[in-house]
Amino acid sequence: MTTVLKLGGSVITEKDRAETLDGPTLDAAADAVADALAADDVTELVVVHGGGSFGHHHAAEHGVSTTDGTHDHAAVTDVHGAMATLERFVRARLHERDVPAVPVHPLSAASRDADGELTLPTEQVTTLLAEGFVPVLHGDGVAHAGEGVTVLSGDEIVTTLARQVETDRVGLCSTVPGVLDDDDEVIPEVSSFETVAPVLGESDATDVSGGMAAKVRELLALDAPASIFGPDALAGFLAGERVGTVIR
Repeated sequence: MTTVLKLGGSVITEKDRAETLDGPTLDAAADAVADALAADDVTELVVVHGGGSFGHHHAAEHGVSTTDGTHDHAAVTDVHGAMATLERFVRARLHERDVPAVPVHPLSAASRDADGELTLPTEQVTTLLAEGFVPVLHGDGVAHAGEGVTVLSGDEIVTTLARQVETDRVGLCSTVPGVLDDDDEVIPEVSSFETVAPVLGESDATDVSGGMAAKVRELLALDAPASIFGPDALAGFLAGERVGTVIR
């Protein structure tokens, strides 16, 4: 069973403080991943993480987003460098628990054409999985025809992987326990965007890649079932339990 798991940037960092890691939450997430692999609850796992206070901070500072690019090499280096640093923190926590995590940096492989269509080769991810590794990808800069470099969000990486790599389940570990209704109660299942559109909003911290509405739209288009859940439900998700909001 192949699972694509995204650790939200707001989950593993203090998103309103530049380049500040949330160490205890990242440790707990790494524990959950290690335990699931040891128990064979998950046989093949891809981890993707967001930018949080690392990438988003620099992207906002330089005015770079998923649509607005930059030709300034220093801006590209700042964004990618921050994300590479965060990836190393994530991978180090996994290595401490004997998880065979290896980095896959999107800036080195992905690109967008002039219409914004993304090309992200995934053959290396498929091969790494078959060889027993846990590929770790992250939000990053992406070469964009006519724009220089724009932002490639972790959410778009997740949905692209789910389409191109044979995926059984997708999980998004967020700061909220799922998609919430007007009473802040978790909506158990979403099968149509229109049914939840009135209650969806955007992230209230610095985020250049969109909020919950964008996540739900992208996940609805997948063949594999997806779940949005909070950090406390991560172990349950990896164990195969139904948690948070299921999107299918």
